[in-house]
Amino acid sequence: MQRKLTAILSADVVGYSGLMEADESGTLERLKANRSAIFDPNVAAHGGRVFKLMGDGALVEFPSVVAAVNCALAIQEATANAEPELSEAKRIRYRIGVNLGDIIIDGDDIYGDGVNIASRLQMLAPAGGVALSRTVRDNVQGKLPCEFEDLGEHTVKNIETPVHVFSVHAAARKEPEGRKPDPRRRLSICVLPFANMSGDIEQEYFSDGISEDIITDLSKVSALFVSARNTAFQFKGKNADVVDVARQLQVSHILEGSVRKAGGRVRINAQLIDGNSGRLTWAERYDRDLNDIFALQDEISQAIVAALKLKLLPEEKEAITQRGTSNLEAYNLYLMARQYYASSNYGNVQRYEAVVRMSRGATDIDPNYAAAWALMASAQAYLRLFSGGTGDGGMAAAQKALALDDTLADAHAAKARFLMTTGAYAEALSEIETAIRLGPESYDVNRAAASLSYLQRRHKDAIRYFETAAAMVETDFYAVGNLISCYLAVGDTESARRAAQRTLAITEKILAQEADNVAAMGSTVLAFAVLGEVARAKAWIRRATLLDPNNMMMVWLFARALAVAREFDAALDLLGPAFEKAPIGFVTVAKITSDLDPIREHPRFKAMLAAAEARLAAQAAALPLPPP
Repeated sequence: MQRKLTAILSADVVGYSGLMEADESGTLERLKANRSAIFDPNVAAHGGRVFKLMGDGALVEFPSVVAAVNCALAIQEATANAEPELSEAKRIRYRIGVNLGDIIIDGDDIYGDGVNIASRLQMLAPAGGVALSRTVRDNVQGKLPCEFEDLGEHTVKNIETPVHVFSVHAAARKEPEGRKPDPRRRLSICVLPFANMSGDIEQEYFSDGISEDIITDLSKVSALFVSARNTAFQFKGKNADVVDVARQLQVSHILEGSVRKAGGRVRINAQLIDGNSGRLTWAERYDRDLNDIFALQDEISQAIVAALKLKLLPEEKEAITQRGTSNLEAYNLYLMARQYYASSNYGNVQRYEAVVRMSRGATDIDPNYAAAWALMASAQAYLRLFSGGTGDGGMAAAQKALALDDTLADAHAAKARFLMTTGAYAEALSEIETAIRLGPESYDVNRAAASLSYLQRRHKDAIRYFETAAAMVETDFYAVGNLISCYLAVGDTESARRAAQRTLAITEKILAQEADNVAAMGSTVLAFAVLGEVARAKAWIRRATLLDPNNMMMVWLFARALAVAREFDAALDLLGPAFEKAPIGFVTVAKITSDLDPIREHPRFKAMLAAAEARLAAQAAALPLPPP
């Protein structure tokens, strides 16, 4: 059995016994239709997993409380608009409760107080409504455009401590006569990537960095919901209509702008647009000395807050001014490293080495720059995975980042990645749970959670996290490509084929722009293998091997693809030389991945694996232990 902290949604049909008594077959048919058209699709879209169905009820786990509450509200809204031909008394309606708590995992089932409290909350929810525990309310407040009503403390069955309950509903909901909604809760914003007007593509990192920092600043305002960075950046480089974007993301306002950096000056144009009407709410042009960039970012964020007629709490005003560093050179190096890290050429060792150099440059200038330490740790963790690296796999950098700021979700994720490579899965899971709580919308965090689930062969959990990551970044062939393997592992061949088709749709566009992106080639080969196009898969292997024969991630993907295609000798021929120099991450995954199950008992594979483990054990014995 295993314990973890997770978000639990409990749903139950209102008046189910009466509905069944009045029309048993009709009620069952309508409940089935609701689940297939509303309940199940919304659970899947928000990364949930139904772990128990109980006639008219369901229990669902989610990777984050934000996802759970979003899902609950979406289900209730869609259900309320369904069955318009029926009277209110005959319609399917749910009561839903959401809790964040400690649970016990036993196979595919889940138990514990976390589940029990979610079920009790559901009973306290109004018909067609959603009830939350105080912990959930505190975690989602300010992150979703919704309103809360304090229902007070309740003593519930089998739980010693009274439960503080809140109801929640979407902010756009009409209130009864005489009750005025809080206008602060209706406000939400998406910060589109600012255009680089410097005339130099190399300055793209700077305009992206300005956009990301404004997103971070506005996220500190509790009264404002802010779309996540990865959601906003899917519109980068697109001439999208702002009203369409607002409608698609369901936000009230859009911020867009441009950045021109030249010499020692920076010019920023910004405009805030009403998402409903398309009218300009606020606009300003700033022309300043580059050394004033931090004060300028504070000024822009506070001007947006003022334009939205929000009042900053004292602690929020102070939080916005905290940049992590006050050194412009360190900040510039960090922005360069962050932009390089976000590039799509996954698995490129040179890329991660460059990120480490830039991040180290930033920390050399400002040793207290926690975000730079965290980014360095992430890159070093990947270097350990792909090449073995020459350091400690990012552990020291992650610990330094956490010592400076233990709220950095990406630092917890980087530490978890190091722990994964050593097989310390329990410790890695603890770090992942913390990372998910701190950054449920972080792409890196969800990918790290997916990787750990995959290594533990918890493929259903891995699917949930990979699907969440893939939804965040539309060019993410890595997450979609790994979904192929996960769906195959759970026996869902049709979903694996769909994931393969999704992968090809992404990699085709990437390879048209980056013909040498061997990571994209690796995912392409795996997709072709699953779709039965083995000849095309082998042609891509020959091409990619000529471009980068030493890319460990590429060799790994090719061997997996050949094993899936039942080309066992070819897979073993690729793995042989790779195992002779494979880093620990490669060997760890090779021992576990389901894609290699068809050759796992082959004498050649067993001999290769044993030799690689012996080599790595000897190397580890000669190295000093990482700091505690």
